[in-house]
Amino acid sequence: MAIELNKPALEQARKLVRDGEVVKDERDDWSEAAPTASQENAFIEKHGWTEYSHWHLGIDRDQSEETKGRYSFPYGDFSKVRRGGVISAESRAAQNDHDDIADATKKLKELIDGD
Repeated sequence: MAIELNKPALEQARKLVRDGEVVKDERDDWSEAAPTASQENAFIEKHGWTEYSHWHLGIDRDQSEETKGRYSFPYGDFSKVRRGGVISAESRAAQNDHDDIADATKKLKELIDGD
C-alpha cells in the first residue's frame, strides 16, 4: 500500500481553517464526530468521489478511484475541520511511517491552534 499525501485535501483543510470552519475539539471527540459509513455514502452520492477525497489527507493510488479504500486519514465531518480528527490522523500517520502526512497534520494542527 503506497499511501501518499493528498495535496488537494490539505489545501482544502488549510482554507477551511483560515475561513474559521473548524471545531477545536480534542482527539477523544473524534470517535463521536467522525462520519459514519452511512454518512460517507450519503456524501458520496450527493457530492461525488472527488469531493469525498478532499476530506482525506491520505490517498492510495494503487486502489480503485471509486472506493473508500483509496482514501485515508479523514480530518473533518464534511462541513468543518475537526481538531480531534487532525490529531488522530497525525498519530496514525506517525505510527505507520507516513512521514509526509504526519508532518502535514502537525502543521495543520498548529494552524488550528494559532501557533
